[in-house]
Amino acid sequence: MPSYSPDRNPIEIRFAKLKTLLRKADERSVDATWRRLGEVLKAFSPHECADYLRHAGYVST
Repeated sequence: MPSYSPDRNPIEIRFAKLKTLLRKADERSVDATWRRLGEVLKAFSPHECADYLRHAGYVST
């Protein structure tokens, strides 16, 4: 698999999860989608976010 493949990019995995959760919510208006987005983001644990940031090269000191 090439290094630029979306399957190897952790942000693509997170976006896929986000899009799946938003599709399941099945909102039909912009306002409802924004409200749901705030709720859906709770599905991303701090550990999962930290892993992404670490993989992207952002390391806390």
